[in-house]
Amino acid sequence: MTIHKEGYATLMVSGILFAIVTWVLCRYVCWLCWPIGLVLLALWLFLVSFFRNPDRKLKGLLPDKILCPADGKIVVIEETEENEYFKDKRLMVSVFMSPLNVHVNRNPVSGIVRYFKYHPGKYLAAWEPKASTVNERTTTVYETTGGKSILIRQVAGALARRIVWYVGEGNKVIQGEDMGFIKLGSRVDLYLPVGTKVLVKIGDVVKGNITEIAEWK
Repeated sequence: MTIHKEGYATLMVSGILFAIVTWVLCRYVCWLCWPIGLVLLALWLFLVSFFRNPDRKLKGLLPDKILCPADGKIVVIEETEENEYFKDKRLMVSVFMSPLNVHVNRNPVSGIVRYFKYHPGKYLAAWEPKASTVNERTTTVYETTGGKSILIRQVAGALARRIVWYVGEGNKVIQGEDMGFIKLGSRVDLYLPVGTKVLVKIGDVVKGNITEIAEWK
């Protein structure tokens, strides 16, 4: 298992801090040393698990497929108005990411980033319907080589306090490569053209770069 680069500093600082706290307890409050030390170790191992980055490199590109950009569970599949960029009706598919999921976000298609914007905002629970429009979030629009466009929205949740992105307007991107990271529980929304064939259903557990979310007609 490899660790994502976003976790290096967090794991190093927390590891040093936890070690110092445990050493102080062992030296001055011996009876608290083991129980608190074990709790801190469990917390640090949770952080290691949170920042894990499994190898999901594609063996070959799938230009006719839209791959899942994140690990989690499908919580929404519905037609809705997308009012930031397309300003028309789109098919929204939402993936909820719990703190136990891999939190790397990946490009669902290859193409060019035609639009990108970061929005500061609130930190409502990620499963709240209005979280997509009022929470801290980013909006990224991809145009594929075939001329079709999809929008991805990284949405911070009640625990998430930092969204990281690696794309910008004009960037050429490759399907499956990292496009960002969201720390702690969060959500990723995809806005697809109405009529796109969706290959998942609500409640499905999905994995980034493995699950095929939809396919172009």
